[in-house]
Amino acid sequence: MTAQLTALDVTKAYDGRTVLDSVTCSVPAGSRLGIVGENGSGKSTLLRLLAGAERPDRGEVIARADGGIGHLPQEEHLPPHLTVRQVVDRALAELRTMERDMRRLEARMAEGAGDEPAVLSAYADLLTAFELRGGYEAGARLERALHGLGLAGLPRDRAVGGLSGGEQVRLRLAALLAAGPEVLLLDEPTNHLDGSALAWLEDHLRARRGTTVAVSHDRAFLERVATALLEVDGDRHTATRHGTGYAGYLAQRAADRQRRADAHRQWAEEVARLRETAATTARRVAPGRAVKDGNKMAYDRAAGRVQQSLASRVRNAEERLARLLARPVPAPPDPLSFTPALPRGAGRPGELLRAEAVHVARRLSPVCLTVGAGARLLVTGPNGAGKSTLLGVLAGTVPADGGRVHRYGRTGLLAQHAPAGPRGRTLLAAYADGRPGTAEEHAERLLALGLFHRDRLHVPAASLSAGQRQRLALARLLAEPADVLLLDEPTNHLSPALAEELEEALASFAGAVVLVSHDRALHARWRGDRLELAPAAPGFTAAPPAARAAARPGRRLREPMARPA
Repeated sequence: MTAQLTALDVTKAYDGRTVLDSVTCSVPAGSRLGIVGENGSGKSTLLRLLAGAERPDRGEVIARADGGIGHLPQEEHLPPHLTVRQVVDRALAELRTMERDMRRLEARMAEGAGDEPAVLSAYADLLTAFELRGGYEAGARLERALHGLGLAGLPRDRAVGGLSGGEQVRLRLAALLAAGPEVLLLDEPTNHLDGSALAWLEDHLRARRGTTVAVSHDRAFLERVATALLEVDGDRHTATRHGTGYAGYLAQRAADRQRRADAHRQWAEEVARLRETAATTARRVAPGRAVKDGNKMAYDRAAGRVQQSLASRVRNAEERLARLLARPVPAPPDPLSFTPALPRGAGRPGELLRAEAVHVARRLSPVCLTVGAGARLLVTGPNGAGKSTLLGVLAGTVPADGGRVHRYGRTGLLAQHAPAGPRGRTLLAAYADGRPGTAEEHAERLLALGLFHRDRLHVPAASLSAGQRQRLALARLLAEPADVLLLDEPTNHLSPALAEELEEALASFAGAVVLVSHDRALHARWRGDRLELAPAAPGFTAAPPAARAAARPGRRLREPMARPA
């Protein structure tokens, strides 16, 4: 299959910091490639290089797309004075220029210049490109995209400065889809989309005939849309291709872990065998037969030859053993695992955490809930409903304006935004902060998790990307036993593979879990309770105790709207 986009030995750095190092990849025509990796790994950089928006420091990018390349950056600020119509016109400008040129050539042909080879050739080329871009359907495409993305009623003369950030993103996406480029390069296209808009976009991308490359953290989107995945490793600055879509990506990751486990097992078995061979052979002596013929000299010569042979075998085994030990084959890290702590104190039987009408002015309406041993509670609600505030109150990091929280076990909190940490402190020092033990012991524990490579341990913590900071916060949480895990958007910034592993760790955790997440894949698999919060009113009085969350799987609870003061 012909490649439409190819990156050859591409390297890119910013301010001396390498982001991509000798990356080679290709995008076949008609494919739908998902680019995955943690935040800060270089996914957006690679997309900009493929789009031609930036040039690599070394290597080259080759594009073959007569029908054009359209790029949706994750962050793009539209001039606030532009109207919705002007944003659309800007996206369709190339198509409209082609159409005007076609009309001009048609007029020349009507005037008698139709027999000129140059005119005919130019018109044929324009017509082919126009049809390849679906120029005749651009208007209809625009209306379908605006409707599908929830912008059907948006006035065309409205200034974009008056639109929300989410509306601006959806407008940019609708305009790009209307332009109909042969190759679409989309950076986090599912951001700011609701359920119906997500479904429409996924169906649209699956049905279109062109090539699509999408950077995404949305596992549900990748599972539905991507035919192949390219994983960008932010630590090694490399990219690895995985075929057969999201399921194939997970299967290949699992197979790679198994290969690593088999290789380590074979290495360990060979080391044990050589040690045994060297030890056993060294203990052996020359055959202890008696001198039956009285020829002691011949007997001694034979015994010497045997001893020399045995010594040679010992040396060979020791040399092979030394070579193996000099190049150890590491075992794959063990799967992530949270450790429950023994409950402290004596509350009601089975209770680990209880909140009684806790609230925070203008941020969280009164909430009552009880979390028992083994409970699973997914907290949902629109932005501004106080989900993160609730977790902070339960953990004791956010003071409540009223109500009480009773904790009968140890709680562990994973905040939505992990701090960068003080300047000058290394990643290893940030992991070890406040924990007993030597630096070597901390390094061994951290490396055993498989979240960081050894060469990253001494980089400044302040320079870590968002994904690396999330991994560091997760490593610290894994190191501390807890009875209740309070997790705020735990799969944000993580690679899909690590998000899957984190879900498995939570499923096997014996303690209780209270979790806030917008992750659609996580929502679809959730088997516990759900607590839906409503936005807090600007001023409210403490409402009566509302729903009490218990550990009955699948139960949906909804907090009442806050009462205005």
